Amino acid sequence: MFEPHAYVQLWSLPFAIASTLVVFAALVYLRGWRSLRNAFPNLIPGWRLAAFMGGLVSVWTAVASPLAALDHHSLTIHMLKHLLLMTIAAPLVLAGAPAFAMACGLPKLFITSAGRRRPARWLERCLMHPGLCWLAGTAAVIGWHLPVAFQWGMHSHWVHDLEDLSFLAAGFLFWCPIVQSSPCATQSPRWSMALYLFLATLPCDILSAFLVFCNRLVYPYYLATPQLFSMASLQDQECAGALMWVWVTFAYLIPAVAITVQILSSSNTQSQGSIRTARHIAAGLSRNGAKVL
Repeated sequence: MFEPHAYVQLWSLPFAIASTLVVFAALVYLRGWRSLRNAFPNLIPGWRLAAFMGGLVSVWTAVASPLAALDHHSLTIHMLKHLLLMTIAAPLVLAGAPAFAMACGLPKLFITSAGRRRPARWLERCLMHPGLCWLAGTAAVIGWHLPVAFQWGMHSHWVHDLEDLSFLAAGFLFWCPIVQSSPCATQSPRWSMALYLFLATLPCDILSAFLVFCNRLVYPYYLATPQLFSMASLQDQECAGALMWVWVTFAYLIPAVAITVQILSSSNTQSQGSIRTARHIAAGLSRNGAKVL
């Protein structure tokens, strides 16, 4: 049997750093949110505060909770961590509109009155391009699950930390065109965002299907470590692939369906408005014609 307490102790410094950063971000955001709430009550509603805090809790769960110490013993938990970072934590943090609230929450010492320079604005527009955001999310998922990169991350604590950080950063980039809660959001047509999400499911589906149906152990690391839940390593791999397959399908396609419904509802409302306007004009012309006659 493995000893989780020894492993948690080995990771105590990264856990402490991650926990401190999460608490610091929560306090800064809360301070800024309260200041904005007092000055502009309707600017950042309470649900955004709840979303941001929920996102931070998800980050902490993935990188600093006891769950994080178990991913070296189960590919399913390893996959769960990455899904939490990319599909739960990242969109929830973005939904909290963090840029404005945290800027207001920081001490004045850290805030400069000068506006952003043109190169910075150009770089921001390039980074927030939907094509690049889509590639960032896809590259993080596929790249870190290549056997060489995966084995490297499992044998090096620092590479493992970099892996978690890259999943979170890729999640922010991927969801930024969808959530559109800050100035970094793109102004792409909404219909393209439904296609954006649908296409993002394809690489994940291919990877997860491979893990489920390949009938061989892709990551030999788990042969040398005790397994959780008394599962064989191959069964754990199949469970991880199935988890990714189902989770990503719902996480990406549900927002795509919601965006499609929103577009159709908006189009229907505009059509009804145009019909009502045409009827009013026709009625006015009829009344004027009747008077002339």
